[in-house]
Amino acid sequence: MAIKDAALHALIEPVVSAMGFELWGIDYLSQGKHSRLVIYIDHEDGVSVDDCADVSRQVSAVFDVEDPIAGEYRLEVSSPGMDRPLFTLEQFERYAGHVVAVKLRVPFDGRRKFQGLLAGIEGDEVLLQLDGEEYCFPIESIDQARVVPQFGQ
Repeated sequence: MAIKDAALHALIEPVVSAMGFELWGIDYLSQGKHSRLVIYIDHEDGVSVDDCADVSRQVSAVFDVEDPIAGEYRLEVSSPGMDRPLFTLEQFERYAGHVVAVKLRVPFDGRRKFQGLLAGIEGDEVLLQLDGEEYCFPIESIDQARVVPQFGQ
């Protein structure tokens, strides 16, 4: 986790937890004056639009005081959804047995995108099975990962 993401996580997590939700993860995309912060929240009973709005108001109040992001930015609060992003080793472990799409920070074997069965984790590596082979990717090498919903099974 980058330093900026860790600082944002430290500010956001207590607010989200106090409201009864799990902070699933955050995506901070710094793009000059068009920066965007997406906060993913989860709950065993699901997440409603009103839940997202409530969390957004509370996080905004904290950010008004702490001012952790310089300049303008757009704040979005969302459920992770069916195609949920995966951020931590614990989340990868939780979704073992599901199909995931992984995008690496740097190419491996000439490619950055892989999609296959998440076999689990081993140490700090994510195990992915595809085309009859198993790949081990260190968590730090993964730029993005998402669960790929499977319908009709």
